[in-house]
Amino acid sequence: MSPTTNRSIGGSPRKQGRHLTLPTTFKLAVLATALAAGPVLAQSAGHGSHGGHGSEAPMATSGQPKEITPADPGDAMPMAGMDHGDMKMQGGSAPADARDPHAYAGGHTLTTGPYLVGKERLLRLGDEQSTGFFLADRLEAQRSDGQTTGAYEFLARYGRDYDRLVVKAEGEVVSGKLEESRTEAFWSHAITGYWDTQLGLRHDTGPGPNRDWLAFGIEGLAPYWFEVDATAYLGEGGRSALRLSAEYELMLTQKLILQPRVELAAYGQSDPANDIGTGLSSLNAGVRLRYEFTRQFAPYIGVEWTGSYGETADIARANGRPTRDTRVVAGVRFWF
Repeated sequence: MSPTTNRSIGGSPRKQGRHLTLPTTFKLAVLATALAAGPVLAQSAGHGSHGGHGSEAPMATSGQPKEITPADPGDAMPMAGMDHGDMKMQGGSAPADARDPHAYAGGHTLTTGPYLVGKERLLRLGDEQSTGFFLADRLEAQRSDGQTTGAYEFLARYGRDYDRLVVKAEGEVVSGKLEESRTEAFWSHAITGYWDTQLGLRHDTGPGPNRDWLAFGIEGLAPYWFEVDATAYLGEGGRSALRLSAEYELMLTQKLILQPRVELAAYGQSDPANDIGTGLSSLNAGVRLRYEFTRQFAPYIGVEWTGSYGETADIARANGRPTRDTRVVAGVRFWF
């Protein structure tokens, strides 16, 4: 833009002040008229921009907005009165050009030919099949006070998810001979997704006469992944016993696992022939660290603390045996 044009449009401030200044009263009148006409112009423009209204809002000749009557709701067609007879719904016969589902079956169907489905069920669910499992949870050597002993703890089960046979065996070997053992056979029934009830028999061997028990217990996975086993026993002559155990598996890595464990035993009657007293008899606590070369095979090392309490501790002291013991253990854990 040239300087001449610039000056013709803008001019100097002195010229603007001398030629364009208007009386203050006239300015106020124009401002009041604009404020009064603003809503009317906005309403007119809004109605004119909507295609559904067809035309701009009518205005009175005096410049005031004309009153608009809302549409009668009865003018709209009710949904109940609409004819749905011509609407096509999914279903019915297949189109004439639809692909034949048996075009690539070679003439075979599920009702004839080699793929005939007979009356016998071909598909079985997981809880309808019987499976077997064996776990050697502990097969270890124990070292304490210069003496090496052996210990084992086995678990075997066979059956279905809800009902199965469970056999548990645990014992200690000293100088190549079985010093004491506990063997249990249960019928196990699942009562929830994580808990089983168990009913069966227990047979004990030890320094004294063998003992047989009727056993009833519960076993499962407690909150925070603690494996819990609680069993009560009734024996001959009114004998009773209780055994509780809990363990936890801490995954240090995908293969390195730390397993702490606690087990206690209590008896309702003393049995001096088997070095057992009334009340809390023994408490064992240990921790084992295993490395799983595979999920089925893992060697481990650990330490275990054992103690006798109450009358059982008194019997041990009377026979010259210690009531506390610490053992270093090493063994293998495997299952199939």
